[in-house]
Amino acid sequence: MKIDESMREGHYARKQIFCRDWLISWSHRRRFEVGLKLADQLAGKAILDYGCGDGTFLSLLMSLPNPPASAVGAELDPSVVADCRRRFAAQGNLTFLLADELDQPGHDGRYDAIVCMEVLEHVVEVDAMLDRFVRLLAPGGSLLVSVPVETGLPLLLKQSARRVAGWRGLGDYPGVNPYSWRDLWTGVFAGATQHLPRAIHGSPGGVPFHDHKGFNWRVMQAKLSERFQLAPVISSPLTWLPPQLASQVWLVARKPA
Repeated sequence: MKIDESMREGHYARKQIFCRDWLISWSHRRRFEVGLKLADQLAGKAILDYGCGDGTFLSLLMSLPNPPASAVGAELDPSVVADCRRRFAAQGNLTFLLADELDQPGHDGRYDAIVCMEVLEHVVEVDAMLDRFVRLLAPGGSLLVSVPVETGLPLLLKQSARRVAGWRGLGDYPGVNPYSWRDLWTGVFAGATQHLPRAIHGSPGGVPFHDHKGFNWRVMQAKLSERFQLAPVISSPLTWLPPQLASQVWLVARKPA
C-alpha cells in the first residue's frame, strides 16, 4: 500500500492508519489493503466511494498501477467535501461531491462499482440506501461493502481494546458504548437476526445515525442478498479467518445484468 505523507492531513487517517497504537493502525491498514486488492478488478472503470470520509482510500486506489478511469467520492458534510477537493486537487480523475448531488441527472446507472467502507453500520434508513446503490450502479456493476463484526468473540475483544484505547486517548474511543452483561451475552451468541435494539443518535436537525452497538453483519448480508448477487464473505484483517472471528468483513455483491 503506497502511503502519501499528505494523507496525514486526513481526519480519519490520523486516527486510523497513522494511529500511534500499532493494533489500531495495523487493523485499519489491513482493511484498506484488502479493499484495494478487491478493487484491483476496477481498472479503467468508473467508481463511486460512498461515504468516502477524508478520501484516503480513493487516493490510494487512484495511485495503483492500473487505476479506475475515474472516481467520485461522496460525503454528507460540505466541509469534508471541500477539504478533500483541496487536498486532492492534483488528481484530475478524482472528484468529490455532496451525497445529495447523486440524485441529480446523469448519475443513474453511471458507476461500474460502488465502494462503501464502514458506513452502513451507522445508517438508519438502510433499505433506502441500498435502493440508491441499485439505482446508481450500471447493470452488472459491483458493490464492495466493508462493515465491522460486532458479534461473537470479536465483540468482547473489541470492547476491551476500545476501553484501553480510550484510556490512552487514542483513535475514536474516548469512551465505550455501554453494554450490560446481558447485552454482551446476547451479542456474543447473536445469530442472523437482529439481536439488540439499536439506539438512534444525532443532534436536532442533523442526520440521525446508529453507533456500533447492536450492529449485526449477517443482517446486513441478508439485506444485500435481497437486491444483489453475493460472493463469499472476505474477512479482515486476516483473510483466512472465518467471518465470525474477524474484526471486519467485506461483502462483495453484483447487480444483476
